[in-house]
Amino acid sequence: MTDPKTYLGPAEEKMEMAVIYLDETLARIRAGKANPKILDGIRVDYYGSAAPISNVANISVPDARTIAITPWEKSMFKEIEKAIINSSLGITPENNGEVIRISIPPLTEDRRMQLVKQSKGEAEDAKVSVRNARRDAIEGLKKAVKQGMPEDVEKDAENNVQKLHDKFIKKIDDLFAAKEKEILTV
Repeated sequence: MTDPKTYLGPAEEKMEMAVIYLDETLARIRAGKANPKILDGIRVDYYGSAAPISNVANISVPDARTIAITPWEKSMFKEIEKAIINSSLGITPENNGEVIRISIPPLTEDRRMQLVKQSKGEAEDAKVSVRNARRDAIEGLKKAVKQGMPEDVEKDAENNVQKLHDKFIKKIDDLFAAKEKEILTV
């Protein structure tokens, strides 16, 4: 007889990973105030390999609208500037020879709506991942019944999978609601 935990464990793990990925993705969406995480997706050429900016420079937030980047090597100024300009941030950095400053402009209403839409899409993708994990677990349980698992055990396990699903969908909704509030707050 197969243990229902062999299906519940991987399903919960996949659901948890979907929530973690969503959290990281939403952190990269800029919401009108300076957040060093918006630079996480940007890579710079560092001696032939692509490295995140945080690996080649110190990143700080001196005020709510500015990100300051202090490269550890003078040769990295041009590389970091080029990477930021070529990224999807849509912000031009300022360089005074010692520090690269990124001024975060206030968001327009249209841009806010775009960012909310983008965030909603990311949340929807995470929900799809959670639903897929639920589906895979339930299919596994149904196969286990054919291999000798009692039906009442399978039904209980299905209910547990559904409870896990509901818990993670709520987490996703909460993350999205928090991000939406952050984006829409002027």
